[in-house]
Amino acid sequence: METHEYVNGEITVIWQPKKCIHSGVCVKTLPQVYNPKTRPWIKAENATPAELQSQIDQCPSGALSYKFNTDK
Repeated sequence: METHEYVNGEITVIWQPKKCIHSGVCVKTLPQVYNPKTRPWIKAENATPAELQSQIDQCPSGALSYKFNTDK
């Protein structure tokens, strides 16, 4: 499945477009990060890792997920 990754320090936002149901939760919760009218439409650097994690946990379709970046 196609994925796009957006890195913000210790966290990487993963977007799977085919899973997206366009509920708008991401845009409403963090409009400074998610802007469908721009490219790239996700600017992970515009929020803290904790803010991103909290918002992604609310994604109803699972199109957004995250992984923690480690130096291991």
